[in-house]
Amino acid sequence: MISRLLQFLDKSPVSFYAVQNIANQLEEVGYRQVDPAQPLGKVEAGDRFYVTKNGSSIYAFQIGSQPLSDAGFRMICAHSDSPTFRIKPNAELPGYLVRLNTEVYGGPIMSTWFDRPLTLAGRVILRGDDELHPLIRLIHIKRPLLQISNLAIHFNRQVNDGVKLSKQKDMLPILGIIESQFRHGNMLINLIVDELGKESPVSPEDIIDFDLYLADATPACTFGARNEFISSGRLDDLSMCYAGLEALTASKGTAVTKVLAIFDNEETGSQTKQGAGSPFLASMLKRIALAQSGTEEAFYQAVERAFMISADNAHAFHPNYSERYDPVNHPLLGGGPVIKFNAAQKYASDAESAAVFAEICRKADVPYQQFVNHSDVGGGSTLGNILTGSIPLRGVDMGNPILAMHSCRETGCVYDHLFCVKAFTQFYG
Repeated sequence: MISRLLQFLDKSPVSFYAVQNIANQLEEVGYRQVDPAQPLGKVEAGDRFYVTKNGSSIYAFQIGSQPLSDAGFRMICAHSDSPTFRIKPNAELPGYLVRLNTEVYGGPIMSTWFDRPLTLAGRVILRGDDELHPLIRLIHIKRPLLQISNLAIHFNRQVNDGVKLSKQKDMLPILGIIESQFRHGNMLINLIVDELGKESPVSPEDIIDFDLYLADATPACTFGARNEFISSGRLDDLSMCYAGLEALTASKGTAVTKVLAIFDNEETGSQTKQGAGSPFLASMLKRIALAQSGTEEAFYQAVERAFMISADNAHAFHPNYSERYDPVNHPLLGGGPVIKFNAAQKYASDAESAAVFAEICRKADVPYQQFVNHSDVGGGSTLGNILTGSIPLRGVDMGNPILAMHSCRETGCVYDHLFCVKAFTQFYG
């Protein structure tokens, strides 16, 4: 199971690939893709299908034997995006070394991106016959391609005392050496053309635009005395996406409809058409309820009978920085899934929903933990409470504990992933 997770992480450098890989695995077990622009048609017990939005979010449905209005639905939510750096238009900056102009996506720990092999991944938009529907090709250059290099300590003697980094000046990756002025401004486009050309010919004139991001080029791996730790980029939140996928694809038909919702853009606030703040998921659930019963009332009944698990990684206790954590509510690596609480309602959990998840863990024979921020340390938010702004679901915010959240490479625990899949499988039934 851990080898499958590592493979998924390596094949999913950006949200577009994560969604493509999830869709492929769903289709392998009998799910079919539905076009939301077409009528949904008849929905019957046992149907399994999925829809995507923007190619970067995906929603899978396994229809139960009872209508949504009678049994509600059980939903696991996670997000496909992770903090990184986006390549700006007109990307190549002048100089003898070609550097790419970047902007920050989300909230990365910027210093962790220095002096390590990086690559590019994303999508390229190509000219087609219909200007409203251009052609889209995914691209992942599977080799070390770039690096953001540090300034030598000889020029910055205070570097180990802490340095304030400029997002515009310091975070510019090196792509190559200019051999002639003729090649200036064309290096990135030529790389894209060569990479896409491995599948089918593309000319520079075909390229209209792109969504390209930096990604760590070093494969995910396990480490530790017993290989008990996981080291990888994008554990937050692809590890939760994959745990939900493993549980859904292993689950059998039941009375209750099961939903796996993987949103994009959580790291930038979720307020996009493919984010948790979008009405897209609510509209799909409403269409399913209407197809089953012919009345919108069925959707509202289903929401009241539903339960959501918002799965987003949690902060594991770091023994070097114990003063940053709550004195007693600090989860440990290997201690099991973490229920997250916040008095300012940044998490969807309350005592009742937390008790539901605790009982799920107990029945699955899985340990669980609790996380609350140190009262003097501000914490982040997640997609659970954002989603409930459009669908008033009862639900819990949880996640596996990891170290170095938002680093280029984060650290998780093998045991926690196995625990989480067991808990999710128990939840789906």
